[in-house]
Amino acid sequence: MAAMTSERTRQRDTGRVTLPQYPTVPSYTQSHSYHRDTMNDGTITGYEPFKTHYGDMTDTSGLPDYGATGDGCPSGKLLSGTFAPGQSGLTAEFTAGKYTPAEWHQNNYNKYYQSFSDRDHADQLRHQSKSLINATEAQTQRTQADVTKKIGQRMHDINYWKTELNREIEDMVSETDLLLAEKKRLESALDCTEVPLEIATDCLKNRERRQGIDLVQDNVEIELLREVELIKKVQDLLKRTIFESDKQIQCNRRAKHQLSKDWSDKFEALNIDNKCGRLTNNSTDIQLKECVDKISGGNSVPESWAQFTHDNIVLAENERMASMQLRGLINDILTDTANDMREQASTVEVALAKRVEQVHDAKTKLTNHLKKVCKEIADMEKNIKDLKQAIRDKEPPMAVSQTRLEARTHRPRVELCDDPVQKRLLEEVQEINESVASLQEKLRQAELSRDDLMNNRMSLEKEIAIKSNSLFIDREKCLKLRTRFPTITRLCGYQ
Repeated sequence: MAAMTSERTRQRDTGRVTLPQYPTVPSYTQSHSYHRDTMNDGTITGYEPFKTHYGDMTDTSGLPDYGATGDGCPSGKLLSGTFAPGQSGLTAEFTAGKYTPAEWHQNNYNKYYQSFSDRDHADQLRHQSKSLINATEAQTQRTQADVTKKIGQRMHDINYWKTELNREIEDMVSETDLLLAEKKRLESALDCTEVPLEIATDCLKNRERRQGIDLVQDNVEIELLREVELIKKVQDLLKRTIFESDKQIQCNRRAKHQLSKDWSDKFEALNIDNKCGRLTNNSTDIQLKECVDKISGGNSVPESWAQFTHDNIVLAENERMASMQLRGLINDILTDTANDMREQASTVEVALAKRVEQVHDAKTKLTNHLKKVCKEIADMEKNIKDLKQAIRDKEPPMAVSQTRLEARTHRPRVELCDDPVQKRLLEEVQEINESVASLQEKLRQAELSRDDLMNNRMSLEKEIAIKSNSLFIDREKCLKLRTRFPTITRLCGYQ
């Protein structure tokens, strides 16, 4: 636009106007009796130049360049002393100081063009103004609608976290009550830990009479030692657990207090945003507030705001999970101590009988394994034979590949080409060599495995003889000792 304005100014100053290549404007061209078309060179078609007997007045090539004023007229240098053919000195005084018809038409045309240009610019400006008004109005409405939508989304976020906080508060209160109940069970179970110790000690002494390789710390003896150790540690464990329960109850109450504070802040913020979300352009309680847009957003951003509540909930959840785990641990401790003391009683009551069964079962399994080992030895012998045969079977393919390679070396001159066939033959030889190497390695492993199996057979035969000796001690000596023990209900902390 600035370039076009500069061009029009230059044209008015020179008095010579070249019409730019504008599209035809119907509102202007249709109001005239003639039609003006702009050509590529800037001239006007459809306009008949003024002609006299002097010739075409638009042809000013023979006239001196007088320049022009800002309105398209000559700059004061009038035609004087120049006469047309046949012009006398009498007529010269009437022609002196006057413009030529070409200059007159050029001046009119400049006025037409300037009028057209200014009106076209004004019309564009009006259209642009209307478009700007409509665009800014639409933008304002969209922005306000978007802000209202974001307030709704914000309220949704606040309500979500408020609901999560309320749920977590209720869960925390419920969890604290459950933890208090478990603490009472611990105190009851602490008094019922004395009886099982003597029974476990007697069982251990009886099992010391075993002989040979079976004098081992087997499952029954491990359970007996665990029972003795467990009974000695249960009282200390229950005391420590009661102390941990008191600490966890305090942590639960602190976390619940923090959640309550956050919930109260969310409740107040939700009421404020709810009021803001209901405001419209027609609301009665709106007013302009200067510099309000310069106020800082606050002490947090959405990420840190959500993270703060998230951290509070996570902290409460961690405390609640710790409390749940502690309750589970308390229940497990009570159950385990009851089970370990009662089940150790039962395990060492039943386990001795079970041990007899296990020893007998172990002896049976050892016998079965001995049979399987013997069968596996036979299968491995066959496998070794198959591997040796597979190695021998690789010789014919290797001979074929090497024969082909040797034959192809006799190709004449340029035919001795490193073509895909040659490459594939080399790969085939390499593959066969690798296969033979793999088979030989597997053969070596198979021979080692066969030796291991034979050693295992000897070991199984010795172990079967030992198990026969152990059956007598567990079956006859230890099964009658486990007849008295506290009930599992009392060991779990129930009266």
